[in-house]
Amino acid sequence: MSSNDEGAIQEAMRTVTPEYFGRPDREMNTIGWGLFLGLVVLLLPMLPFMIIVWVIARLTGHTERRMRA
Repeated sequence: MSSNDEGAIQEAMRTVTPEYFGRPDREMNTIGWGLFLGLVVLLLPMLPFMIIVWVIARLTGHTERRMRA
């Protein structure tokens, strides 16, 4: 690759938009935390029932495997 080719590539990469450096997105962080806390508030009271259903499913699955053997 010659030096003329490199210059052509640099010229082709130029843009008319200003460079974007980013910024902290506090609004979306607030919405994300709000959704997370809302889910925790909704699911925390359901946790004991979910554990009971999981234990029953494990026990019935375990007895089914014993009956097959």
